[in-house]
Amino acid sequence: MRCTTVVSNFFQGESRYPLRKSAATKIMSYGIAGVFAASLMVAGNAAATDMPPLAKKNDCDICHDIDKRIVGPAWRDVAKRYKGAATYTYKGNSYPLEDGLVMKVSKGGSGNWGAMPMPGNDLNGTKRAEIKQLVKFVLSLEK
Repeated sequence: MRCTTVVSNFFQGESRYPLRKSAATKIMSYGIAGVFAASLMVAGNAAATDMPPLAKKNDCDICHDIDKRIVGPAWRDVAKRYKGAATYTYKGNSYPLEDGLVMKVSKGGSGNWGAMPMPGNDLNGTKRAEIKQLVKFVLSLEK
């Protein structure tokens, strides 16, 4: 008899395949732990579902989350840092905030959020409109 059948019969109240109390307790605890772990995975992915589809399309959600640091900073932290700022300095040059951040996301860089560099996401300049839309979304998180 397969283990799954024994467990299924046990939970349906059939005594044809009696289990020791300790075995039943283990099975129930593993079942509860499994349900709990699955719910945590779903809850963990809930933040990723808040990411705009454009962020997923461009793989931003691999390194960023809205509310927690992954590899890069949480986007809400980025929004807090630049709230009220009018300019952004990229490689020694000052730009209007959105333009500077678009440049940073497009070409990459390091030093603003630790040692881990952000790779360039649009080195040939074909996704500028999408990146600008994402930058606006990030900045809107602190309004």
